[in-house]
Amino acid sequence: MNKDQVKGTAEKMKGKVNETVGKATGNRSQELKGDLQQGAGEMQKSYGDGKEAAKDIARENRKHH
Repeated sequence: MNKDQVKGTAEKMKGKVNETVGKATGNRSQELKGDLQQGAGEMQKSYGDGKEAAKDIARENRKHH
């Protein structure tokens, strides 16, 4: 797991908390902030996933050459 995957997952969790608190308190601004955080976290995690996949492919190619 790389730093982008970790940071992305953490951002998604923070976003979920903000969204939940926003819904519970009727604070639409906080709810929206949570939605945006979750989206940003998902993008960062996906970027990290891609980096890991590229490393795995490179590792496999080195084994076969």
